[in-house]
Amino acid sequence: MPKIHASSDVQTKNIGENTVIWQYCVVLPQAVIGCDCNINCHVFVENDVVIGDNVTVKPGVQLWDGMRVGNDVFIGANVTFVNDHAPRSKVRDYLLLASTIKRGASIGANATILGGITIGEYAMVGAGSVVTHDVPPFAVFRGNPARHCGYVTKDGTVVSLGFRDKNCFSYRLVNGEPLPIESVCSKSNTA
Repeated sequence: MPKIHASSDVQTKNIGENTVIWQYCVVLPQAVIGCDCNINCHVFVENDVVIGDNVTVKPGVQLWDGMRVGNDVFIGANVTFVNDHAPRSKVRDYLLLASTIKRGASIGANATILGGITIGEYAMVGAGSVVTHDVPPFAVFRGNPARHCGYVTKDGTVVSLGFRDKNCFSYRLVNGEPLPIESVCSKSNTA
């Protein structure tokens, strides 16, 4: 059974087991939220939103119509999603540009994701980044505009564009996923 704080306005019945929705959230009637999610305070979830299982949404995030969030996704505090590239006050006739966040992806605090963007599986977007293009699976993107600056493994190890991690292990891409090959440090450097 989900746990919903009394100060939140949760209108949907489509919430999975063990999901927690904290203070001052608004979730509209047609939204779908999976199992074992943690929806922090001050989050807004519009109607046509589907959130997978084991998702963490930190405070201050708004999830707009059309968004799809895969399993095991982390969305940091105050991440901003945009679904209209030419907004005007009181104009309701606009092209909806929804974003898709694939399984295992992480988005750092205060990042901005423009509409129509897909964040690939296990990708990582740095805090404060402005994402203007799709992010491939296992890629690390940072900056404004966000650029490809490395890779990340399923367990969160960051790998440079030169295919080395901070512990001097070498990697190669296998179907887009960085997998370790060997340590390239000498024993004297690892003490």
